[in-house]
Formats: sequence, C-alpha cells, structure tokens
Amino acid sequence: MYSVAEQNPSKRAAGSRAAGDAEDRTRNRVLGAVLEHGPVSAADLGEMLNVTPAAVRRHLDALTREGVVEVKRVATSGMGAGRPARRYVLTSRGQSSIGDDYLDIARTALHRLAELAGPGAVEDFAEERFGAMERRYQPIVDAAGDDVAARSRALAEALTNDGFVASAAEVASRAPLPAHMASVQLCQGHCPVQQLAAEFPAFCDTETAVFSRLLGVDVRRLSTLASGGHVCTTHIPTGRGGRLPFSGTSDRHVDQAPDVNEALRNERP
Repeated sequence: MYSVAEQNPSKRAAGSRAAGDAEDRTRNRVLGAVLEHGPVSAADLGEMLNVTPAAVRRHLDALTREGVVEVKRVATSGMGAGRPARRYVLTSRGQSSIGDDYLDIARTALHRLAELAGPGAVEDFAEERFGAMERRYQPIVDAAGDDVAARSRALAEALTNDGFVASAAEVASRAPLPAHMASVQLCQGHCPVQQLAAEFPAFCDTETAVFSRLLGVDVRRLSTLASGGHVCTTHIPTGRGGRLPFSGTSDRHVDQAPDVNEALRNERP
C-alpha cells in the first residue's frame, strides 16, 4: 500500500516545500539569536530557541559555510587552564547583510560632500544625525532617574528599539572590585551604518559623545563593529553613585582608579 503523498506527486512536493520553509525559518531564528546574544554557545542557542543540539549545529554549520557566522574562541570564566570555549558571532559579511541597502549611494554622497565642503562637513552631518537621536533619547533616559546604571539600561532599550540590538550589563570580575570601580558595558550587536563608519570614524566618535552626554559621565569605547569588533562595546563608569559633570569631549576619559585599566583589559570581550 502507498500513502496518499506517495500516490500524489503534488502533495509530496508541497510537503517538501513546507519542510524547506520550516528549515529556513529555524535558520533565520538561529541567525537572529546569534546577532542578539553573540558570542553565544550552541547549547545556549538550543535552550533559547527550544531546538535540539543537533539541529542547532546543523544550522550553525550552514551559516558558517555561507560566511555569515563564525566561531570565536573565548576563555572560560572558571579558574585554571582549560580549552577555550566555542562561541558563535556574526561575521562582517553577516553584519553588512543586515540593513545596508543604500550603502553605495550613501558612501558616494559622503565622499562627494567631503570633496566639496571638506572633511568637517562629514562631521557636521554626523552631529546632525546623532543630534536627532540624542533629542529623542533624552526624555527616555532622564525618566530612569540619576542612577547611571539605570540610565544605561534605558539607553540600551532605546537603541534596541531603533534596531541596534543593545544590552547593558554590569561588569563581572573574577576578583571583587572596589565599589568606586563599578561599571556597566553597553553592547550593540548591530550597526546600520557599520560600513560607512569604517570609512568615516566621525560616526563612531559622535555616537560616543552622545552617549556621554545622555548618561552624564565620560565613557570609553572598547570596540566597534566598524573597526572589526564582533560588537560595539562602551565602558560606562557607575561607581560614583550619581551622574558626573560631563567634560564635553569624546576622546577624554575619567578613570575611576589607577588600576581600572587592568580591570578593563581583563573584561574586554
């Protein structure tokens, strides 16, 4: 006896298409989870998405072959020597495939603007673009109160709503840090202008200055997608209990203690 599907080729084809569509949807979910949570392990992805480990690894292998995902070896948080853990992140190709439809036009326009009006014109354009962001975010961040950590979380939420896939987490350390060295790392998993920022650093510099003004503290940019990082990471000092007077410069940073740089190096992603 043959099943109905075996007797009807059109139904077999429909079943194959449905299975293929389901595979594509799962693969897109895996890609989205890597974007949002990377660096992330295959096991964690399986738990987040309720997908079997074998299925997750199959999709990760396919995405790796496509060049949009890659493996990053990271040290484990436990004490002692051990094999680095495998974590998955988006590649530069994976990042650039999201939200850059008008990249060539924008790049050409900015180069032409610099030719006609000088490099300062590009900086003015970046100031105008991020100035609009700052005005929209200001009431959202202010509603979180004076606590810098709370303001950082509010900023991360606002960035996520605009597609930057942001998170704000307190910096953890193997050894307890003094209270005055407490800090938050603001991470952005996606940047709509990543490729432009690689050619025009004014975009990253201006965004960093906006973060400082919104949070009321001098911040430090640890990595950017534009410079080859897997995420944009901004170090935000929170250990003084409230907001600090902002110095008004994006390249000047206030260290919370003489050994803070060592702590930052240890916690850098």
